[in-house]
Amino acid sequence: MNTKLHAVADAQGRPIRMFVTAGPVSDYTGAAAMLSSLPQAEWMLADRGYDADWFREALKDKGIKACIPGRKGRKKTIRHDKRRYKRRNRIEIMFGRLKDWRRVATRYDRCPIVFLSAIALAATVLFWL
Repeated sequence: MNTKLHAVADAQGRPIRMFVTAGPVSDYTGAAAMLSSLPQAEWMLADRGYDADWFREALKDKGIKACIPGRKGRKKTIRHDKRRYKRRNRIEIMFGRLKDWRRVATRYDRCPIVFLSAIALAATVLFWL
């Protein structure tokens, strides 16, 4: 079984909120699930998988500016701040630090609840380091 981890990180790249979905599920599912629990922020940095008009509107309603590049197949191009988008590497570094934990990287646990518990334990340690 594959899983996909959706995470919200703060400006320092520390994990704040996490959600696990099945592997072949679209990123929109994780975005919709985490939308109500987003913390107050000025900007949302995300990759192309989260590019949807409804998601951008929901972020705008919450007072969050979106820095999400448009999908390649999008008919109307979306402008984004490339300089700000480069800061997304902090999120990628956070995922890399989570995968330093062997249990998380190799996905020893078959049960998604136990797997999310292992991720939460690793994230708790990462938050304080």
